[in-house]
Amino acid sequence: MPHTQPPLDLSPPVSDEIRKTTCYMCACRCGINAHIKDGKVAYIEGNRDHPVNQGVLCAKGSAGIMQHNAPSRLRKPLRRVGPRGSGEFQEISWEEAISTAVGWLTPLHETAPHKLAFFTGRDQSQSFTSFWAQNFGTPNYAAHGGFCSVNMATAGIYTMGGAFWEFGQPDWDRTKLFLLFGVAEDHDSNPIKIGIGKLKARGARVIGVNPIRTGYNAVADDWVGITPGTDGLLVLALVHCLIKAGKIDLDYLARWTNAPVLLDKKTGLFLRDDDDKPLVRDRKSGKITAFDTAGIYPDLSATHEGHRTVFQHLAERYLSAEHAPEAVAERCGIPAPRIRAIAAELARVAFDEAFEIEREWTDFRGETHRTMTGRPVAMHAMRGVSAHANGFQTCRAIHLLQILLGTVEAPGGFRFKPPYPKPVEAHPTPHGQGRPGRPLDGPHLGFPRGPEDLLLDDQGNAKRIDKAFTWENPLSAHGLMHMVISNARAGDPYHIDTLFLYMANMAWNSSMNTKGVIDMLTARNDDGGYFIPRIIYSDAYSSEMVAYADLILPDTTYLERHDCISLLDRPICEAEAAADAIRWPVVEPDREVRGFQSALVTLANRIGLPGFVESDGSPKWKDYADYMVHHERRPGIGPLMGWRGDGSQTGRGAPNPGQIDRYIENGGFCIHHIPEEAQFFKPWNAGYQDWAVKLGLYDSPQPYLFSLWSEPLRRFQRAAEGHGERQPPEHLRDRLRQVMDPLPIWYDTDQAGHEGFPIRALTQRPMAMYHSWGSQNAWLRQLHGHNPLYVPTKLWQQHGFGEGDWARVTSAHGSIVVPVAHHGGLNENTIWTWNAIGKRKGAWALAEDAPEATRGFLLNHLIHELHPPRGDGLRWSNSDPVTGQAAWFDLRVRIEKVPAPAECDPAFPPLPSPVGQGPAALSWKVGK
Repeated sequence: MPHTQPPLDLSPPVSDEIRKTTCYMCACRCGINAHIKDGKVAYIEGNRDHPVNQGVLCAKGSAGIMQHNAPSRLRKPLRRVGPRGSGEFQEISWEEAISTAVGWLTPLHETAPHKLAFFTGRDQSQSFTSFWAQNFGTPNYAAHGGFCSVNMATAGIYTMGGAFWEFGQPDWDRTKLFLLFGVAEDHDSNPIKIGIGKLKARGARVIGVNPIRTGYNAVADDWVGITPGTDGLLVLALVHCLIKAGKIDLDYLARWTNAPVLLDKKTGLFLRDDDDKPLVRDRKSGKITAFDTAGIYPDLSATHEGHRTVFQHLAERYLSAEHAPEAVAERCGIPAPRIRAIAAELARVAFDEAFEIEREWTDFRGETHRTMTGRPVAMHAMRGVSAHANGFQTCRAIHLLQILLGTVEAPGGFRFKPPYPKPVEAHPTPHGQGRPGRPLDGPHLGFPRGPEDLLLDDQGNAKRIDKAFTWENPLSAHGLMHMVISNARAGDPYHIDTLFLYMANMAWNSSMNTKGVIDMLTARNDDGGYFIPRIIYSDAYSSEMVAYADLILPDTTYLERHDCISLLDRPICEAEAAADAIRWPVVEPDREVRGFQSALVTLANRIGLPGFVESDGSPKWKDYADYMVHHERRPGIGPLMGWRGDGSQTGRGAPNPGQIDRYIENGGFCIHHIPEEAQFFKPWNAGYQDWAVKLGLYDSPQPYLFSLWSEPLRRFQRAAEGHGERQPPEHLRDRLRQVMDPLPIWYDTDQAGHEGFPIRALTQRPMAMYHSWGSQNAWLRQLHGHNPLYVPTKLWQQHGFGEGDWARVTSAHGSIVVPVAHHGGLNENTIWTWNAIGKRKGAWALAEDAPEATRGFLLNHLIHELHPPRGDGLRWSNSDPVTGQAAWFDLRVRIEKVPAPAECDPAFPPLPSPVGQGPAALSWKVGK
C-alpha cells in the first residue's frame, strides 16, 4: 500500500470569535484581533486591514495577553489605613470610593479649584481629561508631555505647523535618504519598521544620528555617534554647508515660507499691512504687498526703506564661520569631513534625484501647478533630541534643515498627518483663570503668541502649580509634570490640597530625583499632616505609586474598557487619510474595576461639574462610551469622526447612537482618504484646505507660511530687551534674550555642577518595552529582566572593566552601584542603560528577589528636578528654558570600578503589596 501522510491540523481554531480593537502596549495604536474562547482572550494578532500596522504586531502587542492577565492587576478600590508608603490599605466598595473622592473634591470645586492638581500619564484620552479638568475649574492640568517630548511637538508647531511621529511621517514609498535623530526603537515602532523595510527593499539609504547604536540605528547604513545634546550644533553646520554651496530650494522658500517677509529694522517683527498680514515684495511688479496676494512671486532678496527679508538675516546668521563643520566637530564628536559628506549627500539626493509627479493642484494664491516637485529626503526625530535643555531650538533647527531643502510636504519628504498641518494661530492660547464653582475660562494648554498670553497673576506670580506659561518657560505647551510634586511640597507658587494622578508612576520611574520625590510625598508639616494633604491615584496595576496614595481607583486593562483615539486628541491618521479608532470591552472584567474615564464621568456627575450635567443637574452622560458618542465639542463635531448623523456622514454630523457599533463592525477604526490632488503641499493646497474644512478639522481654510523666523519668540525676546508692558524679572532677562531667538540657535546646556563629571549618561527604551508596565509582563521580562549599564570601549578599557564587573556612577546629585557591560556602538564618552526596567521590591506583584529589583536600576536616582543651588535663593528647574521640557538627557557623571555587591544600590525597603505576590509561573488554559 502506498504511504499516506496522517492528517495533521496545522492551524487548529484557537477561538470561538475574533473581536477587533486597538492595542495599548505602546503609543502606535495598532489594530489587533483578540481571539476569544469561552469569554476569555486566547490569542492576540495584528489586524491586516488596519492602516497603522497592516497586520504587523511587535513583541509588546503580542504580549498584551500577559498584560491583561498580569498578577499585579488591582482588584478593588483601596483606602490607605497606614502611613504613606506603608502599603497598608483597606479594600472598599466603589460607592465608598466615589463618595470619598466627591467629599474631597466638591469643596475645592466650589471654593478653591486651583488647589486640585490633576495630571495624567501616558494615557490616550487627553481631550477628555482636559475637558474634565476645565469644567472642574482648576488651572492645574496637563499630561506627560512635559517630561517626554514637548520640545518636539512645540518646536514643530511654531515652525511649520506640525512635527514628527503622531503629527506626520516620511513618504516611505518615495524617499531615498532617511535621517533619524535621537529615535529610540519604542517610538512608533511598527510603522517605522515597516517603513525602513520599504527603504531597504528599494536600496534607499538610512543615516542614524544617535549616541547609541541599537534598533533602527543598528540597521542604518551610516551611524553617526554624536555627543549627546549637540544635535543642533551638527544640524546648523549642515545648514551652513548647504547655504554656502547654494544647495537650498529658493523657489520653495519664496513661495511657502516667511523667508521673503520683510522685517522691521527697529523691532525685528514683520512689516504688516492694515489687515495685519505680513508684507513681501512681488518680484513681478516690484510692489510691497501682503504675502497671500493672488498671482505674486515673493522676492527673497528684497529691501524696503532699510528693512530686509527674513532670508537675508538667515543667510547672514548661518554663513558665519562659527557654524562651519571645523568649528563644531570637536563638540559634536563628528569629524568635519564627515559633516561635509552628510551635507553633500543631502544636497545630491534632494536636487540631483528630484522628480516630478504629474498631478495638478492649485495653491492658496490661486496659481495652478501642473506637477508636484519631489525631493526624496525625509527626516524623523524624537525624544533623544527633545529631552535636553536646548531641545526646543534643536528641534527647530532640524525643521529648518528640512525646509531649506524643500522636502516638507513634498513628495519623497516629510508629510503631515491630519488634523495637521495647522498654523500656530489656529491653536488656542493657554487659560488659567480659575473661578470657584465655574469652568476655567478656556483650555489649559495652548500656544502663547507673546508675553500677554503668560499665566501670571497681577503680582507676576504663576497661576499654575507647575509654573507653566511663565517667564521661566514661556512656551510650555504640555505643562511641567515633573515639577508638580516638588513645587507643591515647597509651596512654590502655592500649596495644594489634592493631587489627582492617573497612570503616572511618580514614586519611581516617572520622576527625576526618585528618593527625593518619595520623601516629598511622605513629608509632614508641623501639625503632623502631609504637605500634600490628599492623593488620589488611578492605575490598573500595583505600581510603586500606589503605596503613596490615599485613595486608589482601580482601572481596567485596555481589553476591558472603552477608549477613544480621537481627531480631537492623538489620532491614528496617515499622511493620505484621516483616521481614528476606539477600544471597547472585548472581555468583561473579573474584578471590581472601572475604566478611569468612566470613573471621571461618575465623579463629574456627583460633583455637578458644568459641562457634564444638564441645567436641572441631571447627568449628560452615564459613562465614557456615552460621552464618546454624544459629546459635541462644537455643533456637529465630536470625539469620533465616523458614521455620524444617520450613519453616512464623516467628520461633521449629529451624534449617532449606533456609532460605536459601526466602529466595531469596521474593525475598531474609521478611515477617510484625502483626495489625490490634495495629498501634498497641504498648508498651501487649496484642495486640501477645502477637504479639511468639510471634514471639520477647521471651520475655514487656514493657509499659512512656514516660520523660519518665529515672531512669537521675537516678542518674548523684545520683552527681555525692555519693550512692552509685561516685563520679565531681572534674573531671567539675559536667558530669555538668548534662548528666545527667532532663528534656530544652539547653546550648551547648563554647566552648573558639571565640573568633575565628564561622561554623558542616557536612558532609552528597548523595542520590547514602553511604559513601566512592560517589565512586569511575563513574556517581556524574558527579553529584558534586568538592565546593565553599557560602557563604550574607550571607558571600558580605561577603567579596566571585565565581564561581570560593577561600577559606581556618580552625579552632582547622587550615586548608584550597578552591573556593567561592554558596548561597541556608543559615543566614546557616553554610557547608557535601558529605561524603566528596574523595579522596587514588592511592587508589581514581583518577588522581592526578582532580577528587576536586584539587578535592574534607574538612572533617575542621579537626576534632580532642580539645578544645584546658585546662591540666589531661587529654585532653577532642570528643564528647557523655552518649553519646560524635562532635561533628562543632560545628565553628566563619573564612573569607577567597585567590588561586586549582592544587588544594585540604592536598595529601598520592600513595599507591602495590596495584591500580594504573583505565582512563580503563570499558566492557564482557555477553553477545553
